Amino acid sequence: MSQTAPTILDFDLTDPIALTQALVRCPSVTPAEGGALALLGAVLNAEGFSVERPVFSEPGMPDIENLYARIGSEGPVFVIAGHTDVVPPGDLAAWTHDPFAAEIVDGTLYGRGACDMKGGLAAMVSAAIRYRRANPDAPGSIAFLVTGDEEGPAVNGTVKLLAWADRRGERFDHCLLGEPTNPAAMSDMIKIGRRGSLTGKLTVHGVQGHVGYPHLAQNPIRGMVRLLAGLEESPLDAGTEHFDPSNLELTTLDVGNPATNVIPAQAKAVFNIRFNDLWTPETLAAEIERRLREAAGNAVRYEISFEPTNAVAFLTQPGRFVAMVADAVEAETGKRPALSTTGGTSDARFIKNYCPVVEYGVVGQTMHQIDEQVATADLVTLERVTHRLLATYFAAAQHA
Repeated sequence: MSQTAPTILDFDLTDPIALTQALVRCPSVTPAEGGALALLGAVLNAEGFSVERPVFSEPGMPDIENLYARIGSEGPVFVIAGHTDVVPPGDLAAWTHDPFAAEIVDGTLYGRGACDMKGGLAAMVSAAIRYRRANPDAPGSIAFLVTGDEEGPAVNGTVKLLAWADRRGERFDHCLLGEPTNPAAMSDMIKIGRRGSLTGKLTVHGVQGHVGYPHLAQNPIRGMVRLLAGLEESPLDAGTEHFDPSNLELTTLDVGNPATNVIPAQAKAVFNIRFNDLWTPETLAAEIERRLREAAGNAVRYEISFEPTNAVAFLTQPGRFVAMVADAVEAETGKRPALSTTGGTSDARFIKNYCPVVEYGVVGQTMHQIDEQVATADLVTLERVTHRLLATYFAAAQHA
């Protein structure tokens, strides 16, 4: 699908607050497009961007609409990435304000996706429009990679959109991803990498029996405790220059036993490890298996399996581009942001295979919560930071 359906644009496209409101009012709960990509496409098309809306499919998964837009035909190509899909609003009665009304009260804009991440995307779109209007003949290109599948399975979204663009000969030099990276203030941090994620499923086998005759049974709970102690007996690592130590968290532990006088037949546990760049999913799984073998000895019968993962640890090495982003943040906020790799995963894990990527966005304290919100002042700040970054980036390219 190419080009977007006509949309009435009755607001200032360089106003990040108005654009955020317009996007929040689109009920784009994943996997529904909800009108958000159509709106965004109409905005960019009105400003001279070429806009395409590829739809990707996968058996057993919902079809997902995506958006790719570009203005300019030369390099370097600066990519702005994000997503318009949002998580469900939950209990509507618990919201102080309608989650899709985008109401503003005392300088705060309320709504699902306000900070994660329609607000960030809107501010960056407004900044790109303002920059291109003032610099129509500027060298280089600006592109947008926007998916409707970040909050979902992440199968028919950014990962396929990048491959689709690559097959068409699109080449990217640097990317800014507008996820809500700041914990409390717009000067707090930019993300230059992400930890990987690996989930393991552990089953310990025993022999079911009567608690009054334990010699005729084998309690798997004792074996499970033994194995889990072995997994956590020593740290996985001590961290690296830019990453915290890898961390294993037990997320479920269950024997499925409703009776108080029965020794269960098995015990099951699930754990997740957020790991740094010392590991790959393969080397980490091998280490977990080694620890389990050592802890089990010949006394515990168990099975371990790992869920497939596309979340690997990566780092955008601090250098010229990272410094440009940090400089822009400091110039607009008065404080230099920390370089961080904390938090969960994001679509940056896919983008890093095509170009260096840095994440910076609004304050994310309320993402996925009831009464999700963003300060309108933060939207203005993000627009200014992005505009400054674009101006600096393309000025440097011109004089390179």
